[in-house]
Amino acid sequence: MNQQSDHSLEKATFAGGCFWCMEGPFSALQGVEQVRAGYCGGTTQNPSYKEVCTGQTGHYEAVQIQFNPHVIPYSRLLDVFWHQIDPTDPSGQFYDKGSQYKTAIFYHNSDQKNEAYESKKKLEASGLFDKPIVTDIIRATRFFEAEEYHQEYHVKSENQYKAYRSQSGRDQFLEIHWGAK
Repeated sequence: MNQQSDHSLEKATFAGGCFWCMEGPFSALQGVEQVRAGYCGGTTQNPSYKEVCTGQTGHYEAVQIQFNPHVIPYSRLLDVFWHQIDPTDPSGQFYDKGSQYKTAIFYHNSDQKNEAYESKKKLEASGLFDKPIVTDIIRATRFFEAEEYHQEYHVKSENQYKAYRSQSGRDQFLEIHWGAK
């Protein structure tokens, strides 16, 4: 990731089930300056992982991305997001079930909101899925960073992460439906 002055960066926030599985695909993109795992959309202030896992706080596991829109457009981030998830599952993602694992696009401004709805309409019209696209599009609320051991888990605990991801069914789904891992 490049060093960039913060005044030119924008935020994007996505919930795609387990936040460990969402960090890597965004971290690898040129123009993405930072990806943080955390919680968004709930009512509890400064929730812990243990609290969010109960499904009682209203939070989604999410990633918040700082990106340079002059290098990578928001529309590209949306495309990467869709290609990491099953947008038809209303109860979570793969073997992670519960409201905290549902998918959502949290928009930070009206341009992001419009682009998110447009990308969802495009996906619905594509015919790639025979079930409805249920990913929520929600105004971004305060983002709470997850505990440090969750940050860059895919790098810090690579073997455990790969085993978790493979066993979850995510990779198999992505290969079948999107043609890639």
